[in-house]
Amino acid sequence: MSGTGASPRPAVVAGNWKMNHGPADAVAFARELELEAEGVAEVLLFPPATSLAALRGALAERGLSSRVGLGVQNVHPAERGAYTGEISASLALASGAGFALVGHSERRHLFGETHDDTARKTAAVLAAGMTPILCVGETLGERRAGRLEEVILRQLDHVLTTAGVSDRLLDGSRFYLAYEPVWAIGTGETATPGDASEAHAILRSCLIDRLGSEHGLDVPILYGGSVKPENASELMGAPEVGGVLVGGASLDARSFSAIVQSGS
Repeated sequence: MSGTGASPRPAVVAGNWKMNHGPADAVAFARELELEAEGVAEVLLFPPATSLAALRGALAERGLSSRVGLGVQNVHPAERGAYTGEISASLALASGAGFALVGHSERRHLFGETHDDTARKTAAVLAAGMTPILCVGETLGERRAGRLEEVILRQLDHVLTTAGVSDRLLDGSRFYLAYEPVWAIGTGETATPGDASEAHAILRSCLIDRLGSEHGLDVPILYGGSVKPENASELMGAPEVGGVLVGGASLDARSFSAIVQSGS
């Protein structure tokens, strides 16, 4: 589950709830979540911002605060200001989030976020002392045109070379990466373990080139795209796959618990 030449590290199992689960549903989820007391996988949850406090409290009641990291699904790049409806990284941190998704394909394709937007948000998350999970991935048309490497490297490289991100990573800031082929998100289609390994190897090579072996090998690379209990173990066992970013299957506590078990 670790990258080539990297030291073994826990698999990362992250659940992105998207626009689902209000506070009551979040509490119910936490009460049904089953984790081994000494589980190996690193578990992360990304609820809607309106459910973050409720989920945080429910996990604390069950003694799971140290086992489950919490994050937000989006941030605004500015620290403060007249941006109605937006949440800054510092506000997310103060609310209990330690992680933030950045550049998710739905933000890019539904809301028109650019490479510059993604880079600025990544820099803001790092500046706040949080850990970004940068999402990259190609559309079906791009894949069929043989542009996988071009697309995902452009998305990653733009972030690493903008706003001092690489400098922060070289200074020890944590950074996660998620490969999410757009054609496999919410479609029921899933990249094969070989497909995932190919893309992850391309990304790993770029990380090492930009950050050096010590830092480039330390970045977990997750796979995201129709991950289910039935395929999670095989995906996480593939070379270069350091974990999974789960969408729909993370909404059910039992399903998500089963995926976590696959990474342990």
